[in-house]
Amino acid sequence: MSIVTVQLGQCGNQIGFEVFDALNTDSHCPQGLCSKRENEAYQASCKERFFSEEENGVPIARAVLVDMEPKVTSQTLSKAAQSGRWKYGQHSCFCQKQGSGNNWAYGYSVHGPRHEEAIMNLIQKEVEKCDSLSGFFIIMSMAGGTGSGLGAFVTQNLQDQYSNSLKMNQIIWPYGTGEVIVQNYNSVLTLSHLYRSSDALLVHENDALHKICAKLMNIKQISFSDINQVLAHQLGSVFQPTYSVEGSCHYRRNPLGGFKDPALYTSWLEPIHAVNVWKTQRAFSKYEKSAALVSNSQFLLKPLDTIVGKAWNMFASKAYIHQYTKFGIEEEDFLDSFALLEQVVASYCNL
Repeated sequence: MSIVTVQLGQCGNQIGFEVFDALNTDSHCPQGLCSKRENEAYQASCKERFFSEEENGVPIARAVLVDMEPKVTSQTLSKAAQSGRWKYGQHSCFCQKQGSGNNWAYGYSVHGPRHEEAIMNLIQKEVEKCDSLSGFFIIMSMAGGTGSGLGAFVTQNLQDQYSNSLKMNQIIWPYGTGEVIVQNYNSVLTLSHLYRSSDALLVHENDALHKICAKLMNIKQISFSDINQVLAHQLGSVFQPTYSVEGSCHYRRNPLGGFKDPALYTSWLEPIHAVNVWKTQRAFSKYEKSAALVSNSQFLLKPLDTIVGKAWNMFASKAYIHQYTKFGIEEEDFLDSFALLEQVVASYCNL
C-alpha cells in the first residue's frame, strides 16, 4: 500500500526532505534483532510505501513538491539528488516566481484556484504510479502564509477527488512566542478548514521539538534543520512497517502496562479499546530499541484554546482583517472558523 506525500511551502518541503532521507537511511541500516528474511520484507515494504521504481539504481520518492518560491524547491531537489541514495522525480515539482508573504487568504483564494489543475495533475501522476494507493501524507505549516492557505486548499481538493483514500496532514504548531504577526489568524483558518477535509491531523509543536534539541540532545545553537531532523525521526518511526499486537495490554512484563490505567481514559472507553499497538523486531535507524506514541488526547487543548483566544482578540479589534477580505476571506468565514474550533475545544474538555 503506497503513500503519496505532498510537500507544501518552505516548511513542508524542508521537512519532507528530512523524512524521506530518514526513511532511506533506515532501510540501509543493520537489521537489528530480526532475521535476514524479515529485514528484506521490511525493506521491500518501506520502499513500496514511500518510493517508486528505481532510476539508475536510485529509488524515487513518491512525492509532489509545491511552493510559490522556486528557491526552496530547487534546493530540496538538489539536496536529494546529491545524496546519491534517493531522489525526487523529474516532474514532481510545481513552483511559481511569486509569493504572498504571510497572507493565508492569498494562498487559499488566489494561488489555490489559479494553480489547481497543474498541482492536481502532478498528484494524479504520482497516484498512477502506485499499484495500490493507501492515502496521502500532506506536510505543511499551520501559521505561515502560502503553505498553510494553499495546503488547506489542496487538502480540500484531495478530499473531493480521492474521498476513499486517507488524508493525513502533518502540521507544525508555531512557537508560542510568535513567528509572524498574523500567525493566530492563519492557524485558526488552517485548523478549521483541515477539520472539515482531513481524516487525521498529526501535530508537532515547535516549542516541544526545540526542547528535545536543547535538553535531550544538548544542541547549543539550535537550527530549523536540527528540529526537522528530530521531527523526521519521529515520523519515520511512526511510519515504520509493523504488525498488530493482539491483546497488547495483557501479556506479562508488558512495557506498555501503564496504558492499562483506566484513569487515562474517559469513563465510556475501556483501556483495551483505547490502545492499539504495532511492533517489529527490526531496529529503526541506529536505535536497537525505540517507541513512538501517537495519541488523541487533551494535550493540545490548552495551546488550541490559547491560539483561538489570541486570534479572537485581534479579530474583535479588526486588526489586519483587510489583508484577508481583499482576497475573498470575509468576516463570516472567520466567525465560522471560531465557532467550529470553540466546539472542538468544548468537546475535548468533556472527554
